[in-house]
Amino acid sequence: MRHRSVIILAFMAVVALPAGKAQAQSETDRLRDALRSATAQVRALEDQRTAVQAQLAEVTRARDALKNEVDAAKAQVKKVEADYRQAVREFNDRLEERNQTLEKWKEAYTEAATVARTKDSERAKFETESKTYKAGLNACTVKNKELVKVGRDLLERYDNLTIVDSVVAKEPLIGFQRVKVQNLLQDYGDKVLNQRVDP
Repeated sequence: MRHRSVIILAFMAVVALPAGKAQAQSETDRLRDALRSATAQVRALEDQRTAVQAQLAEVTRARDALKNEVDAAKAQVKKVEADYRQAVREFNDRLEERNQTLEKWKEAYTEAATVARTKDSERAKFETESKTYKAGLNACTVKNKELVKVGRDLLERYDNLTIVDSVVAKEPLIGFQRVKVQNLLQDYGDKVLNQRVDP
């Protein structure tokens, strides 16, 4: 707006000059040149303003896209957490079933030992099964602790994620960061699968 005022003032000065004087003619030429120069500057500034507005719109679209991606990632993490909690509950239920089964076998062993000494072979069998279940229980407990550790590590990495990390991870030119993130996710997937307990 200020540039247009300068152009209007320059134009009015050119019109107001007396037509008969040589000095006035050179002043008129100089003012016309100044008017042309100011007009060119105004056009250049308008072009720059349009370019900056286009850049701003592009940055806004990119920001919104990244926000949507972050929201989707948060939703996915919540789903993974819920699945993890469900898996831990099911695992603990199976452990409880095994503990109850183990208790029943111990009671049966006690009854068999008091009823007759002839069942020593059965007693040995129950002891062997008891040791096997205890070893399985210990292995399950260790694997469960490892799963919890992997889950916490994954959540800690997610909590430390910044917007810069998200932008670098989506860097389309070379993609080194995306490969790094994919390798990290594959490593966590392998860690979780390694802790799987076969029934």
